[in-house]
Amino acid sequence: MSLAKKVLSGIPAAHAACVANTGLTLSSDAASLQYLLSEIGIPAPPLLKSEDFTLDVSLTGIITGLQMHLQLLQDISSALSLPEELEKLTADITDLTKQAQKMAQIPPGSQDGVPRVSLRMDSEFQKRVAAHLSLQQLRSFTQDVFRSLRHISLST
Repeated sequence: MSLAKKVLSGIPAAHAACVANTGLTLSSDAASLQYLLSEIGIPAPPLLKSEDFTLDVSLTGIITGLQMHLQLLQDISSALSLPEELEKLTADITDLTKQAQKMAQIPPGSQDGVPRVSLRMDSEFQKRVAAHLSLQQLRSFTQDVFRSLRHISLST
């Protein structure tokens, strides 16, 4: 859970570094930009909100979602050439992924079931919006990860 908190605490700095000067903030309602999710190619993360999921199902969803977000951020980082803040965040996501794989007894580096993400970012605006939407989605997903891990710890 501490690694999930660390990821959550790193998102604002990464957002500030990637989305500066666009008028988009993490707290802004970007509902008008949601149509760009599919246009840019940002997939939806796995659903983690059901307490009825088994430990294996929960951990598999967590791992898959973290690996997907890691791919997104790596693509965005190379497109924007702003590696420092995103590098810190991706390192924290990698650590959290490894810990979840350890809990699930999955060999580190395994990416079974994680489809390759291919973003379409032709303009500078699309790159910034991709960063914004990906980081907003990562924040929401990581909050779900934290709740899932808390639920797992209370049920074991």
